[in-house]
Amino acid sequence: MVSKKSKSVIRQTKHRRLRNTLAGTAERPRLAVFRSNNHMYVQVIDDTCGNTLVSASTLDADVKADLAKTNNVEAATKLGTVIAKKAQEKGIKEVVFDRGGYIYAGKVAALADAAREAGLEF
Repeated sequence: MVSKKSKSVIRQTKHRRLRNTLAGTAERPRLAVFRSNNHMYVQVIDDTCGNTLVSASTLDADVKADLAKTNNVEAATKLGTVIAKKAQEKGIKEVVFDRGGYIYAGKVAALADAAREAGLEF
């Protein structure tokens, strides 16, 4: 009988492979995405010193107040604009996009497109 790996294990393997080539610096930090069944989390990380510079999630009160659901494309779009505004307030204009092993479609693509439209470059 063939045993099949779970989707989360496959995603973690892809993310580790991606992280071998992606690294955030002080000049161009990494925009990391994590998606659970109910929420999305985004961080802007400087990997040289291991600090999270900016973070946002659908659990934040200002983001959650405008949304009917926190796990759809509309929520991802709102989160992308919020993280871009927070990053620009800290003086961050360019980032490296780390999709976290997720397929670049749906919620992840909506978040990335909204962040680009709000002013982040990647």
